[in-house]
Formats: sequence, C-alpha cells, structure tokens
Amino acid sequence: MKLAVFDFDSTLMDGETIDFLAKPLGLEEKVAAITEKAMAGELDFFESLIERVSLLKGLEYSKAVEICKDLPLMPGAFETVSKLKESGYKVVCFSGGFRIGTTPAKEKLRLDADFSNILHEKEGILTGLVGGDMMFGFSKGDMIQRVQSLLGVSKENTLVAGDGANDVSMFPYAAKKVAFCGRDIIKKEANIIVEEKDLTKILEYI
Repeated sequence: MKLAVFDFDSTLMDGETIDFLAKPLGLEEKVAAITEKAMAGELDFFESLIERVSLLKGLEYSKAVEICKDLPLMPGAFETVSKLKESGYKVVCFSGGFRIGTTPAKEKLRLDADFSNILHEKEGILTGLVGGDMMFGFSKGDMIQRVQSLLGVSKENTLVAGDGANDVSMFPYAAKKVAFCGRDIIKKEANIIVEEKDLTKILEYI
C-alpha cells in the first residue's frame, strides 16, 4: 500500500477557494492578501483562517456551493491522480479550505478521500464561522499519521505535495516531499521541487 496526499488550494486546484468565494462580496483582494501571508508562514494559520472566513459572512450558501462546483483544477491533475492510482497509491486531499470545494474535486478526480473544513451556514446564509479537522498549522501532519496508521502505510511509501506553510507539517512523515510552485518556507523542507503549473511533473519522481 502506498499513499499520496495532495494539498487542494494552489496544488490540485489552480487558485484559492476562499478568494473565489470573496469575489462576489468585493473582498477578493483583501482576502487574498491575508491568504498570501498565511501561506508564506507570516501569520498563524488558524487565526488567518478565522479572519478570512469572517469576511464571508452574509454570502448565500447556495452561491458558495455553486462557485465551488467548478473550481479550476490544476493542469495535469487528472493524469497525475490516474497514474498514481495505477501505481498502487491511495490518493487523498488535505485542505485548510472547505468541503464544498474539495468534495466536487474528489468526485471528478476519483480521489479516495478528502479532508477539509466546513463553512457554517444558518438559514441559507454563511455566518462567518468555520469548523473542521484542518484548521491549524499542524493539522495536516496530525492527520497524515492517522491515515498512515489506518492504511498501514510507511513513511517510505508516502508522497506529499503542497505549496504553503500549512503543508510543511506533513513533510516529516513522507519520503517524497513535493513543493509545488511553493513558497520559500516549503521549498526549504522539500526534496522534490516543481516550479511549473503541471502536476504531471511529479510523476517523473515516482
């Protein structure tokens, strides 16, 4: 058994889910600026997530779901997931983003599982609150150990790929550590660096 864990935003998907959600509210630039600082490791991930989600308060939940149904997948996503599965990998997604974004992508890409956060809504409107398993800077490292234990997968048979600070916690538990179009904070910890927006480049290391 082998395991491949991909970050979602700016790794499996070309962009940041929360930036797309902020656009109809006219807050895309404000949210994107906070996101960039969080991904560079300049802000605490939990605090930045709480701050960004609070700005989504008032957005219709149905509008958020509609936006997330058609998020642009990264070039090479379909081919890369397919090839990894053919090679015996279980392929999963860990996201500090939201289930309404990761689940449609999981179904399209035929991922084995997605782990992400839930946007709280009340009477069809986003409340600006969020909960879930992926809310902290350490969350992905915590979850990958649980998944490895559940599946009986070793570090040597694990690949991880991400672009930002909240992905770094996964790296100690994988033999193949991919920084995909990543910030400096993650490149320092990686042993595979891909600078082109083409996920198939990862397959050269498999």
